[in-house]
Amino acid sequence: MKYYEVEFSINSQCTMHNAQLISDARDLLAALVGETGFETFEETETGLKGYVQQTLFSEEALKEAIADFPFDGITITYDIREAEDRDWNEQWEQEGFEPIIISDGALVIHDGRHLPEIKSGISIEIDAHLAFGTGTHETTRMVCSTLLSLSHLLTSSPSHLLTSSLSHLLTTSPSRVLDCGTGTGILSICALKLGATEAVGYDIDEWSVDNARHNAVINHVDDRFTSLLGDASILLNKVEGTFDLVMANINRNILLADMPLFRQKMAPDAHLILSGFYTSDIPMLADKAATLGLHVIQKKADHDWACLVLKLS
Repeated sequence: MKYYEVEFSINSQCTMHNAQLISDARDLLAALVGETGFETFEETETGLKGYVQQTLFSEEALKEAIADFPFDGITITYDIREAEDRDWNEQWEQEGFEPIIISDGALVIHDGRHLPEIKSGISIEIDAHLAFGTGTHETTRMVCSTLLSLSHLLTSSPSHLLTSSLSHLLTTSPSRVLDCGTGTGILSICALKLGATEAVGYDIDEWSVDNARHNAVINHVDDRFTSLLGDASILLNKVEGTFDLVMANINRNILLADMPLFRQKMAPDAHLILSGFYTSDIPMLADKAATLGLHVIQKKADHDWACLVLKLS
């Protein structure tokens, strides 16, 4: 498989170097261009290197993704070259990631190389083929934490998966979950382990679709999980029925474009969880939601990244 290496430079007009600003800009840049088919990234001193299959690369889509970079005083430039043949995921696969503890141990995310001692709570194993979608990013952690707080919407889970503090929140009513931009499948797996009866995820990246299925298998929830290849348009013809919970951890522009389709798939009492954007984007997303009859009932923030929970008005 042939790849392009695209080296992105993050150019700041500020006279003082702001390490946190550059770090945040890297995160957002990876999220934005990740939607155009990039599979993995490496940090550089001035920005990022991204890798994308040559057959999937569109410079027009790339230019559109970074055209309105939402950081004042920041511009993005890039150079494209043919990448040398290599195993892009080798280092990440060998090293993995340290266990991630969410909500004081109510949820522990780990890979197969780091097996934590879990006395109570829910354990999710994610195969660390890529660094994204493992729970290390603020947005993934916030959505997982939100799922824990909304676990009363999901069905009863096996008692061995839950702490006593969580088990009293669960009801016996069935629940369907829609995971928009599923990535590794971590959010669907979390919802299923909290008791959802079914989760349907979709992603534009074929690797992500396959990886999500694999992660569902190693977490023993594959019988309740469906992973589909495509963008939000598949909700019109490949995904039947409505859902009690819809989740989307994607960038702001995709959320704005796809929110009407999310709305169509929401059951009357459904919740919508949105993340993948900055706190400065909240007013724009809330305004769009209001036009669809949705209102914000909960907000979270972590290092300027945001998460919203919405319901029908």
